[in-house]
Amino acid sequence: MLKLRLSRGGTKKRPVYKVVVADSRFARDGRFIEKVGFFNPLLPKEKKERIGLEAERIKYWLGQGAQPTTRVARILGENELMPMPANSNNPQKAVPKKDRKKEGAEEAKKEEAPKAEVKKEEAPKAEAKKEEAPKAEAKKEEAPKAEAKKEEAPKAEVKKEEAPKAEAKKEEAPKEEKK
Repeated sequence: MLKLRLSRGGTKKRPVYKVVVADSRFARDGRFIEKVGFFNPLLPKEKKERIGLEAERIKYWLGQGAQPTTRVARILGENELMPMPANSNNPQKAVPKKDRKKEGAEEAKKEEAPKAEVKKEEAPKAEAKKEEAPKAEAKKEEAPKAEAKKEEAPKAEVKKEEAPKAEAKKEEAPKEEKK
C-alpha cells in the first residue's frame, strides 16, 4: 500500500522532515518512490518556509490511492489539499493522565451548574405559560371541581379515624379524675 508520510532527516534534536510517497513496508527513513514536499517543525507556524508541498504531485498520488498518515493528513488539511481529519487535535495529550481525570471531574461539575441555572431560567417561562393556559382552560376547570368533591370524601374518613382517638382521650380523662 502506498503512503504519504514523513521521512526524518537533520541532526540530533534538529529534525527536518521530507514528505514522501513510499510503500508502507519500507523503513521510515528508507527507500521511497518520490519526494513531494518538506516540513520543518522548528520554525514558527507563521513562516511559509515551515512547509513546502508540491500540490499537483500530492493530488496525483492521492488519486492513485496513496493514503496519508495522520500527521501528513493534518498538514495537507491546513494547506487545503484535502479535508481536515476529524480527530486531529488532542489538547489533553501533554497533560498527565491523573491530572486529566481530575480536570474532567471538575469540568463535569462546572457543566452541571450552568445546566441547573438554565433549568431555573426555564421555570419562570413555564410558569408564565401556565398562567396563560388557565385563561383558555377556564371551562376545563369546572370538571376538576367535581373531582374535588370526590377527594373530600376520603377526608371525611380520616376524620372518622380521628374521632376514636378523641374518645380514647375522654376515657383516659375520667380515670385521672378518680385518683
